Amino acid sequence: MKVVSNLKKKLAKTHNAFVKSFSEAFRICGKIDKNLMESIEDILIQTDFGISITAKIMEKLEEIVRFQKISDSNKIYETLENLIKDILQDEYNDIQKIDFSPNQKPFIILFVGVNGVGKTTTIAKMAYRYKTNGKKVLLVAGDTFRAAAIEQLKIWADRLKIKMSSGDYGSDPSSVIFNALNLAVAKNFDVVLIDTAGRLHTKINLMRELEKISRTTKKVIHGTPHETILIIDSTTGQNGIQQAKTFAETIPISGIILTKLDGTAKGGVAIGIKDSLNIPVRAICIGEKMEDIRDFNSDDFVQAIFG
Repeated sequence: MKVVSNLKKKLAKTHNAFVKSFSEAFRICGKIDKNLMESIEDILIQTDFGISITAKIMEKLEEIVRFQKISDSNKIYETLENLIKDILQDEYNDIQKIDFSPNQKPFIILFVGVNGVGKTTTIAKMAYRYKTNGKKVLLVAGDTFRAAAIEQLKIWADRLKIKMSSGDYGSDPSSVIFNALNLAVAKNFDVVLIDTAGRLHTKINLMRELEKISRTTKKVIHGTPHETILIIDSTTGQNGIQQAKTFAETIPISGIILTKLDGTAKGGVAIGIKDSLNIPVRAICIGEKMEDIRDFNSDDFVQAIFG
């Protein structure tokens, strides 16, 4: 319960938006009828659950209400919460958490995403977790298109006392990554976390560069990257899902990390994204501290929102 309570505090904007919206809907409608059902559907869509999963939820909710003849507002709220939990349990039943004690060595994770989503900070949080688990971590500045990106990663590497491998501003990203992976093998690193440029998903040439990077890792270490994680800013909602679709068409994405969930009232995107993309949310970022990244647990997440 402590985990859920802490998560609820971090997701206060989404939680409060849900509670306020549902309370208002029940007050206006006064009874469980078609108007209330339409209001519930609107609330789910407005909080970025997404059209597809909202339709699934509403179909099952209406069926249960008819069958059980539910007339109490608290009961329908509880039913809705349990329905969403059940749907997510089905979707996340076989999903593995991010491996923070990997057997493969070096364990390679490639991070992708557009500018401004919090990618570099998320990489730092991941590095902190691996280091806390006793792993020797190498950060790779694969975004060579912005001098500021290299400097930002260097600041985090210094703060965390972690080794960073980089090249000159404007150098070939794949070459930088190639050299870094050879260094990781030679120096016996456990984990390699690779930053990439914040590619706009509409820029075809930059997406092709991403494909090249993926091929490069395979040349040095067969079967890599072990993970390709897409970072999405949760405040962008459905736009983030469209970004993800384009990235997924370029290279295989093994999972998503949602950032800035503490700063949005549209946390439902974490629920709708798996249904829309068939790519699981593997972790969520809910604050600025290094500890503010946690494995995505669908039950805890839903409970924190509905509470």
